[in-house]
Amino acid sequence: MFSTTPLAVHLAVPESMSDWETGHATAHINKPDWQAQPGRYQVVTVGLTDESVTTMGGLRVAPDVTVDQVDPADSAMLILPGSDIWHSADATAPFVDLARRFLDAGTPVAAICGATYALAAAGLLDERRHTSNDPRYLAMSGYRGAERYDTERTAVTDSGLITATATRPVDFAAEIFSTLGLYEPSVLESWLKLYRDNDPQGFYELMAVQ
Repeated sequence: MFSTTPLAVHLAVPESMSDWETGHATAHINKPDWQAQPGRYQVVTVGLTDESVTTMGGLRVAPDVTVDQVDPADSAMLILPGSDIWHSADATAPFVDLARRFLDAGTPVAAICGATYALAAAGLLDERRHTSNDPRYLAMSGYRGAERYDTERTAVTDSGLITATATRPVDFAAEIFSTLGLYEPSVLESWLKLYRDNDPQGFYELMAVQ
């Protein structure tokens, strides 16, 4: 049986965050459709400070907590969306340090787009199979893991770290769901039919398991 208290899934909210890159993931984590145990997880936003940030889409987001208040032991996952700030090591160091603490504690981390660049620059992709927007993009970080770049898949999970290209938020979400055990494999397959493949059969399959 799952706990009646939802497990936190922490979502970093940097300034200029790419809100569309995590929309599928956060919406379905918080929305209990097709789950045998509704309310298993709850998204908790994490800021560098407690000040609101503005997303690329112009939305204002007020963090629930700050990075110094997050303990990987009290979390199911850390999600890092893209943002304009990831190429500044000084600006993103607290988020990168938090990701390192999560991985060291064995708590999964999911990074997409520019967040993969920051993790690469910090050496966190050197020993893990990964992907990103383009191999040449990550190479600019100076990292040493180029031989582990997966050019075949748009979202990859290895050793507790999910990485994805910016143009595939649905695949990114699916890796997150799989890691969290949010859906049974057959349900996740139907979800992908609907949201990735635009296959209406996925919708009818999902309705059948409600």
